[in-house]
Amino acid sequence: MRTVNPEEHARKRAHILRAAAGEFAAHGVDGTSTARICRAAGIGSGTLFHYFATKRDIFHALFGDDVPRNAEACARALAAERPDDGLDLLLDHLLADLADPLVPGLAAAAVFQANRDEEFARMVLTDSAQIRTALTTLTTRLAAAGRRLAFPPERAAGWIQSLIDGAYLTAGEPDFDPEAHAAELRQIVAWLTGRDRYGAPPQPADGPASSHP
Repeated sequence: MRTVNPEEHARKRAHILRAAAGEFAAHGVDGTSTARICRAAGIGSGTLFHYFATKRDIFHALFGDDVPRNAEACARALAAERPDDGLDLLLDHLLADLADPLVPGLAAAAVFQANRDEEFARMVLTDSAQIRTALTTLTTRLAAAGRRLAFPPERAAGWIQSLIDGAYLTAGEPDFDPEAHAAELRQIVAWLTGRDRYGAPPQPADGPASSHP
């Protein structure tokens, strides 16, 4: 009987998902065929179907693999001794893929799929809920430690999550700069969580921007 090498199996599966991600990002779910994925991955259909029964399974796996990774990141953040450190850890994790060129296409494909695929939508909502819970716990801890938040912890957490989601949804805009966008997002989070002693978002080194064009 043929034995399966777990490491080799995981590498091959990851290779297929990387190839599929590029195809889904470029052509969407409906525009991507299993034959196209096979060509991109350099494999035959028999190999593909050994790992994934359908194209839908491949798409689900692309995002489903993020759920345990996000859960682990949330756990690390909540285990941090200081809530500030935990929030930084979670932000670093959630913003890590912002510069990935595949992000705009995959984000658009995910929104489209969630509107017609209940199972996929439930998976996305479950992932979103665990992140929201972690953010709420961290902002609650900040408030309990005497931090003056801009809003109650639950609302501050909601704004942080919305800002992160919005960053990924706008990543495809022509003038999008992931590094600058992430830095600005962190400034807004600093204001939301009371890190700025003046109660306003920190200004750039050259001072506040003019309100005139």
